[in-house]
Amino acid sequence: MTKRAANLTILPLYGNLVSMKERYLSSLIEEFCFKDHKMAFVSGPRQCGKTTLAKTLLNRRSVGAYFNWDESEFRRIWTKNPSQIIPETDQIPMVVLDEIHKAKLWKRTLKGVYDTLAAPADIVVTGSARLNVYNKGSDSLLGRYFHFRLHPFTLREMVKNDPVRPKGFIESIFSRLRPVSKNDQENLEALFRFGGFPEPLFSRNERKARLWRASRVEKVIREDLRDLSRIPELSQIEMLASLLPEKVGSLFSIVSVKEDLEVSFQTVKRWIDYLKELYYLFEVKPFHRSIVRSLKKEGKIYLWDYGEIQDPAARFENLTACHLLKTCHYWTDGGEGNFDLFYLRDKEKHEIDFLITKDGKPWLPIEVKLNDATPSPHWKKFLNQMPCREAIQIVKTPRHWKIHSFGDRQILVASAGELLGYFI
Repeated sequence: MTKRAANLTILPLYGNLVSMKERYLSSLIEEFCFKDHKMAFVSGPRQCGKTTLAKTLLNRRSVGAYFNWDESEFRRIWTKNPSQIIPETDQIPMVVLDEIHKAKLWKRTLKGVYDTLAAPADIVVTGSARLNVYNKGSDSLLGRYFHFRLHPFTLREMVKNDPVRPKGFIESIFSRLRPVSKNDQENLEALFRFGGFPEPLFSRNERKARLWRASRVEKVIREDLRDLSRIPELSQIEMLASLLPEKVGSLFSIVSVKEDLEVSFQTVKRWIDYLKELYYLFEVKPFHRSIVRSLKKEGKIYLWDYGEIQDPAARFENLTACHLLKTCHYWTDGGEGNFDLFYLRDKEKHEIDFLITKDGKPWLPIEVKLNDATPSPHWKKFLNQMPCREAIQIVKTPRHWKIHSFGDRQILVASAGELLGYFI
């Protein structure tokens, strides 16, 4: 290990990190980045496990370094001579740069470090704001990295780390190939009660979860948003955040929110965009191609931490949305195709909660019900307008699994404790 980086170098072992559950992105980073020595950019919500993932990967190396932008010594090195972050060694080192996006002109500086490497090095960049690097100009990092989005835990990842691929995915569900685990329902209840973020999920302590959640919201707005935007209206954005749990799952109206907050339409829109950038919420848009009289603009919002939501039906819909979005992001980031999440709704208010598309075409429609195992009457409205032969209706009620035939189409109504285990 080079002497120049000794003060900021973290060496194995990492104590309890050794025994921690390996995250589902580890294999993708190894395959797509480390084999060809491209940089890995890992973004995701604050406290979803990005740093732990990076340090776990670093722990496998015999040489490497971890740097955090909040460390004053690292900021000094980055400003004066950023190439010093790369250890001089005969082996291939791994370098983790945590929250480096807070640095001014970080992309240009990182490009300079990467392009002048004397020998291969594996660089992992993590951040809780989106690492948007698709910029025009000479500081573009295009071709030098792969971007991965890390999600909180879901039902499958709580049990094992074997992400599935889209090929044969729908068939495996309808054939009921996944072995049912006695812990499925218990794990689902834990996710429903505490959310998917590691700390509250695995501590399973209501009081600690409440304190953790309040602290996270404050840090996202008072620290991350301040660093990202420099806007002064942080107290008003906290008020906006307090209103959002009641808006989950329904059409989101900026007009009604702006009236509550007494600010302009564009101001609320800008604040919502910031909260998306910080992985506080995500928006699901309506799919309108080939759908008669479909809505085209109005989106629905969901929270990355659905533990904030009080209404059980809205919380369960949000929990399901997180499972579906995680699967779409994993397949897209892993080169399986362009998978996106939409919903279906027409002007007569017929609605199906979600639609997964593959390369812009309908692939798998999904309805969510808290307890109703009767196929939604809205299936008849939408199924004939799409090429999908299979559809799914997810219910929270345990021990339910039944396939209903509608002509040449099949609708599976199944319990979330089993069905969500097929997703990533």
